[in-house]
Amino acid sequence: MTALAPLQDVSSDSYVRKAGRQLIVTIYGAIRVIRLYPPENDAVRNALEELASASRAILEREHELELRASNEFIFVNATRLRLDLDNFAAFSQFLSLLRACGIGTVTVLAGTEPRDWLVFLSLLLSTSREADVTHFDMREKLSAASVSSIDLGPPSVIEDDAGFMERAREAAKRTYSQSVAVTKDVIQSIRLGQAPNIKKIKRVVQTIVDQILNEETSLLGLTTIRDYDEYTFTHSVNVCIFSVALGRRLGLSKMQLYDLGMCALFHDIGKSRVPLSVLNKSGRLTDDDWRWLAAHPWLGVLALFQMRGQQELPYRAMVVAYEHHMKTDLSGYPKAIRDRQQSIFSKIVAVADGFDAATSRRHYQTNPLSPAAVLAGMRDNARRGFDPVVVKGFITLLGIFPVGTLVVLDTFELALVHAANPKPDAISRPVVRIVSDDRGNVLYPGHLVDLTEQGEDGVYKRTIIKTENPDRYAINVGDYFV
Repeated sequence: MTALAPLQDVSSDSYVRKAGRQLIVTIYGAIRVIRLYPPENDAVRNALEELASASRAILEREHELELRASNEFIFVNATRLRLDLDNFAAFSQFLSLLRACGIGTVTVLAGTEPRDWLVFLSLLLSTSREADVTHFDMREKLSAASVSSIDLGPPSVIEDDAGFMERAREAAKRTYSQSVAVTKDVIQSIRLGQAPNIKKIKRVVQTIVDQILNEETSLLGLTTIRDYDEYTFTHSVNVCIFSVALGRRLGLSKMQLYDLGMCALFHDIGKSRVPLSVLNKSGRLTDDDWRWLAAHPWLGVLALFQMRGQQELPYRAMVVAYEHHMKTDLSGYPKAIRDRQQSIFSKIVAVADGFDAATSRRHYQTNPLSPAAVLAGMRDNARRGFDPVVVKGFITLLGIFPVGTLVVLDTFELALVHAANPKPDAISRPVVRIVSDDRGNVLYPGHLVDLTEQGEDGVYKRTIIKTENPDRYAINVGDYFV
């Protein structure tokens, strides 16, 4: 009989609170003996057996086990553990080790054995002494030691309810700016014939994936910035964000999302081999210019193949770089040499790439289309060649009126679409930010309203009449998302 057996008849929350406290104390005890004795010592074996048994008991009862560090608290399965003098040393020690390794969550899966705990706790102790460690480093070390039953996540931006959206926005801005900077370094390095830092790129993608899984609205909002001068770099980051968010909606796993993010970030890497005189040309493109642009998919394959350290890149990155301008019927470019089926990653990136490109101002495209018009074209015009199922998923993600669309309401107010409505039957009624009053006076930062809100008579308080060009009203969309 385990030490947790007497707790089986209490309520779930009470059980988790008591069992969780015992688990943290057991972890602390295991850490202490691992510091003192070699792994084969009986004291270490007994402590690890007790720890495996404690975690197994919680998993059998609750079917999940996640430890989350937040401020000065530890949560087990969303239940906050009470800190008192009896467990102060255990809590503070475990929290400090998690912080030192950049870990926010520890997810324990069924089948976790004493050896798995030994590897994890030993790495926690040794890695905590290193500088600039993140949960990515710990995750890679666990994988190298063949430990797959313990998964790690970053410190969460959701630390409490108050100020959640503000923290999410700040985290999104850091993620976005870092992603653009790293992408710029990569493209410039390849253009100069230098080897880019693959590990830094992987961290950027992992951060984007974690941010999307945590709170996608803030990061999706930043894709509206669409910097004209930095288009080459922001476009790759935007496509990465859209692709990961879409892949999540289509049911991809976290590891698949990491691979998809890498593929999306590198989808246009072939443009690093296209002359800048072509990429930056503001006038009409010649036939030779278009031939250069049409060559960037296979130039991207060459760039990825020759990149030093490409073994850390997913093979799919080369496939996506080659296929992202193909259509589902294999028309488009480059021309298919033999029959093939476009990969699902390529289909996702093609939709994300097509949407961002058509809604952005570029040197040779000074009048971008509205996001709503682009989505409608993707959905209704089969000649665009996008996979209809993937397009449907993209519309579900962004809504009929995508984030950043300027709309006119029946109250004569102007509003920017802030997020798709989470209610599945309200796809045409997004959450919007009111940016002008009914007399046309521009408001900043405005305020959020849900277009499903109704009055006492059951009539919607606001309804979208049409979309508008923000330039007509001198509204810079990106200002409302930074």
